[in-house]
Amino acid sequence: MPTGHRKIIIAIDGYSACGKSTLARALAKRLHYLHVDSGAMYRAVSLYVIQHQIDIHDTDAMAEALSGISIHLSFENDAQVTWLNHENVEEAIREPRINQVVSDVSTLSAVRKEMVAQQRRMGTDKGIVMDGRDIGTVVFPQADLKLFLVSELAIRVERRWLELQKKGIISTKDEIRKNLLLRDEIDSSRDDSPLRKAEDATEIDTSYLTPEEQLQIAYDLARSTISQKELMD
Repeated sequence: MPTGHRKIIIAIDGYSACGKSTLARALAKRLHYLHVDSGAMYRAVSLYVIQHQIDIHDTDAMAEALSGISIHLSFENDAQVTWLNHENVEEAIREPRINQVVSDVSTLSAVRKEMVAQQRRMGTDKGIVMDGRDIGTVVFPQADLKLFLVSELAIRVERRWLELQKKGIISTKDEIRKNLLLRDEIDSSRDDSPLRKAEDATEIDTSYLTPEEQLQIAYDLARSTISQKELMD
């Protein structure tokens, strides 16, 4: 590892389309760490709910569904692949229909409890960069480095629109804007693990930063944190 032998846990939180996954993936690659996009796990649950037409407000039905869901993450060519019951669903969980339900699914305490337990197990040996909405506050409140990303709404809309365009998914910017605002509201106001900046998190406004500039800022912070930890050993 280029920054030393001490491994740390890095938590990256923030709103949708602020660049969390892009930064986390690049940072993990540069540090030779494992990257986990926690949001993919909630998207996988959402896909299962849609496929099986489950009423998410039916507690018993959701409990039964969770008992039948197996989510596994693998890493191929430096990219995370999400498996739902042994089926590669990485592309399916990125479809617009998932955006319509994932916030509601992720507010359910039973779902969050199960996903958080799985995520914590992934960080047992450290050397991990995980991004999501409650990583630094709930999943890894003891994370060695916490980053919180923000960005202007108009830029977030443009980024998400371009992302969908590249995938051949047709959506208007107005639809994307409404979806992002709804997602922000649901994520920030839910009772269980709401989206919020951890007190000890470093905020990065990605609005006018290139991916390379974002990576350099995060990498420098990681190097500093690792060096401090090594001095304490």
